Amino acid sequence: MEQERKTGLLASFIVPHPPLAVSEIGNGREQEIVSTLQAYRQVAGEIAQLSPDTIIVISPHSIMYADYFHISPGSSAVGDFRQFGAGQVKYHVSYDEMLVQKIADEAWKAGVPAGTQGERDPKLDHGTMVPLYFIDQAFQEMRQDYQLVRIGLSGESPEMHYRFGQCIGRAAAESGKRIVLVASGDLSHKLAENGPYGYTKEGPKFDRQVTEAMKKGDFLSFLSFDPVFCEAAAECGLGSFRIMAGAWDGRAVESTLLSYEGPFGVGYAVASYYPTGEKAVTDVLQAYLQQETDRMSQMRKQEDTYVQLARKSVECYVNYNRALKPEEYFTPELTEELHHTQAGAFVSLKKNGKLRGCIGTILPTRSTLAEEIVENGISACSRDPRFLPVTPEELKDLVYSVDVLSAPERISSAGELDVKRYGVIVTQGSKRGLLLPNLDGVDTIEEQIGIASDKAGIKRGSKVELQRFEVVRHH
Repeated sequence: MEQERKTGLLASFIVPHPPLAVSEIGNGREQEIVSTLQAYRQVAGEIAQLSPDTIIVISPHSIMYADYFHISPGSSAVGDFRQFGAGQVKYHVSYDEMLVQKIADEAWKAGVPAGTQGERDPKLDHGTMVPLYFIDQAFQEMRQDYQLVRIGLSGESPEMHYRFGQCIGRAAAESGKRIVLVASGDLSHKLAENGPYGYTKEGPKFDRQVTEAMKKGDFLSFLSFDPVFCEAAAECGLGSFRIMAGAWDGRAVESTLLSYEGPFGVGYAVASYYPTGEKAVTDVLQAYLQQETDRMSQMRKQEDTYVQLARKSVECYVNYNRALKPEEYFTPELTEELHHTQAGAFVSLKKNGKLRGCIGTILPTRSTLAEEIVENGISACSRDPRFLPVTPEELKDLVYSVDVLSAPERISSAGELDVKRYGVIVTQGSKRGLLLPNLDGVDTIEEQIGIASDKAGIKRGSKVELQRFEVVRHH
């Protein structure tokens, strides 16, 4: 009876969302993930035993914005598995509007960009419905019901995901309701050559590391995964896990990894987290922020003069709205190439592993390479049409690279390209597009030419003139 009087966040669970786990979709293939199914049913039973008033589901397949966490609005929503050939499996859920508002209010107070605005499609997504498939079965057996809160991820930083989780934890504590949180998310999608997404060595490595973190309740590791590594592994659920971790901020939890398998080339893990009633030993967020400060400090120390020049150019422009003056950068430390050579150059900015700006010149437009880098640094942070201008608050999080281009040479066919060694320029009349070499995710010549054509507004597969160039990359 004591447990029934408890309110706030009672437990949380990490679950995957493979549609074929639904028997009406799997048609027998679901038996190939029997460990996942057994763990899923165990979790669903535990959730039903907890008798929550509200279940919060965090789904990577709900509405997602680059700079905003979307909380589904309204009083209810519907959904079905029609896109997976099982339209007869339908859902009608009641949303907990009071808790939604509390979470949105907490986010506003904390300066976290989250709320109910911008809903493009109110229908439930499969990242939400697969967990509900198992949970509803358990609730029907117990003859119980619940309300739902559905939340999506964003392109924001690991820190902001954790802070949003803190908002959810505070809202839950103040709600006077019994609440369970479900973090829906698959692991790597690149575990097998015969899988739907192929294989990379980062896939199994990511799954080993993230399941070890699940087993230990190591929330700091959830925040600390390198974004380039995560992208190579094609992970799905880490944002959900980070929000879940934030919801437990300051509280110690008992963690159990219930299952892991990946027979279809995608990793599926099930884990449970229950509060112990004690305070957490580690301040996860502060430990992460210190870790990031130390990492960026070390990175700045290792910058060569090219990258350092690009960074100083961006910082000067963003902080003081002016270009770096020649007397501020023509120092003895500059190499002979920067002092006296002319060359095209690209300056790229990344934040949290994602592109934040990239502008460059194919041929030199300035009297020295140093001037070229300074001007292109300004353009990358303020004139890239794909992004808003960089703000002073972002400077500490930016990672820079500088690509110095050789003079382009015409080639007669795509066979003279190499995606690792050469960049490509495609030209059709007045249209021209460029793609740098050795980019993550660009593995074939066809892809390289296709992306360059897209950038130029040229139809893929149409006849184009080709040029290639080499780069020296500084990062």
